[in-house]
Amino acid sequence: MFTLRAMNGVRTDIVSLRMSHCRAEHAALGAQYHLAVLHYRECLEAAERREDIRAIEFFALKLAGCYEKMGFHDKAAQFRALACSGDLPLLG
Repeated sequence: MFTLRAMNGVRTDIVSLRMSHCRAEHAALGAQYHLAVLHYRECLEAAERREDIRAIEFFALKLAGCYEKMGFHDKAAQFRALACSGDLPLLG
């Protein structure tokens, strides 16, 4: 199985990340946003462990879109701000 080692030494399974992303995309296409959010959060957390700024931005925007479609505009704004901030704090 392929894994990536982040700068902080945490191993991230790229296959698991890709599977979560595929599940999230499939759920979003089916308007199952609660499931999409679950899987996009897994992706976002993996991106944070890897300290991959571009991936953090990408998944934060995906989450913002899902929350927007569910009518959670404040939550969407938080993830949009995370994607657009220069200093990306880790979600905990």
